[in-house]
Amino acid sequence: MRGIGSSQADPFASMAGAAAALYGPLHGGANEAVLRMLAAIGSVDNVPDFIKKVKAGEGRLMGFGHRVYKSYDPRATVIKEQAYRVFEVTGRNPLLDIAIELERIALQDDYFVQRRLYPNVDFYSGLIYEAMGFKPAMFTVLFAIGRAPGWIAQWQEMLRDKAQKIARPRQIYLGAGERDYVPMDQR
Repeated sequence: MRGIGSSQADPFASMAGAAAALYGPLHGGANEAVLRMLAAIGSVDNVPDFIKKVKAGEGRLMGFGHRVYKSYDPRATVIKEQAYRVFEVTGRNPLLDIAIELERIALQDDYFVQRRLYPNVDFYSGLIYEAMGFKPAMFTVLFAIGRAPGWIAQWQEMLRDKAQKIARPRQIYLGAGERDYVPMDQR
């Protein structure tokens, strides 16, 4: 929102871009990726084999780890409790049993503990959204709704700030390393 808004784009374009930035499986789409992972595991009995594959680099454990939280994500504790409450009303999703077993094993395994890979808020949120009747295609929209008031506030703040400049990326592209060149007439 801030990057796009810094060019003084209107709030609709700025919010659309911010929502699009949430979409991928490493951010707002992570809860959908967790559901796909749990479905691929298939049953509680398959969790140990899945863990072995992840440790061997043959798979990825979605919904674990966070850039900010280097221990158990406090939001994950809250949302896990809410998952149980939701399932009391909607009926228990069998994927919850797989999630609980996956979490149990990962929290006891030095491989994950040393890497500070603990469940994050995305690990249970997709299960809740699905239990409430939302299709996975709507998950990012739900994720964005809660952020929209803050995005709009930041957009307004930038417009009022006379010192605000357009956002510029700080990365410096270094390109590929030195490569041999064969002149056209020698190819």
